[in-house]
Amino acid sequence: MPSGTAGPACGQDLTALNTLGLTSHAARYVRIERADALPALAAAAEAVGCGTAAAGRAAGLLLLGGGSNVVLPPEVPALVAHIALRGIRVLRRDAGGTVVEAAAGEPWHALVEYCVGQGWGGLENLALIPGTVGAAPVQNIGAYGVELADRFESLTAFDLQAGRWVEMAAGDCRFGYRDSVFKREPGRWAIAAVRLRLPAPWRPVLGYPDLSADAASAPGRAGIAPRDVFDAVCRIRRAKLPDPAVLGNAGSFFKNPVVDAATHDALKARFPDLVAYAQPGGAYKLAAGWLIDRRGWKGRRMGPAGVHERQALVLVNHGGARAADIMALAAAIQTDVQAAYGVWLEPEPVVVAGAGA
Repeated sequence: MPSGTAGPACGQDLTALNTLGLTSHAARYVRIERADALPALAAAAEAVGCGTAAAGRAAGLLLLGGGSNVVLPPEVPALVAHIALRGIRVLRRDAGGTVVEAAAGEPWHALVEYCVGQGWGGLENLALIPGTVGAAPVQNIGAYGVELADRFESLTAFDLQAGRWVEMAAGDCRFGYRDSVFKREPGRWAIAAVRLRLPAPWRPVLGYPDLSADAASAPGRAGIAPRDVFDAVCRIRRAKLPDPAVLGNAGSFFKNPVVDAATHDALKARFPDLVAYAQPGGAYKLAAGWLIDRRGWKGRRMGPAGVHERQALVLVNHGGARAADIMALAAAIQTDVQAAYGVWLEPEPVVVAGAGA
């Protein structure tokens, strides 16, 4: 590892490094504070050390950001590389907007707050999403009608498989709903920096009723500023979602399932109050929270794991939970929703191998 970045350490408690607060331990761990340390990760992941050969070669690599979208098993045999690169800078401003670059270890919400503070709109709907900038493209984070892909310009990453630095445009990232090439091929690309284009002219995205109603308290639709939308999103999220520092959680645990028109129409006929959003091409995105809530899961517990009392999409750690507890609860919800609606809920977080054991 380059000077200024410590080499892999033998053993690291990861309990405080994942927002679910799951008891977890890494056999080997390294904190990455410089981009030039990323190329050494492939070799470090294969190096034998920390006890036995089984804990070394072929154990693999787990890239960890803010730990806000991951379910960690009690023991992680892979080398855990905690990405802590920092820095924000403006690359250029033109008629199309402002291009901002942020290092992968920057907290996502801090970036959003910085941009809003400069008067630049575009990211305000994504306020208070936990995690880091580098993790945002992996998940293609989204909220209140805006996805990261909508603001994405490009990113810099080290391709650990090919052994070279790469610049990746939106097409290279293959963004989908809470999906990307980084999620499909975990551990291949170590993201160093992400560039986002903040559009000019800016227009508020207020398609969600609760956001529109809250933001309407601003001086008037024509006078709404990015700060008004940012403040509204923060108020709504704080009212609905638990603070991970107080009650362990990974945010929304399930994706909103997308179904074809025939499935939607059949469900609508059975459940007139079904919450769904029309999608391009005739499909519909169902509100997973509504499906779970209607089955009576809100506020229920299974041992130390439970469903949040105010938001059925959020699974929480009431204290001492392990990955198996969270995944057992998730499986029970999936089975129940499948039996009731014929719809399968897909987990949103990355479930690291061994987490269900």
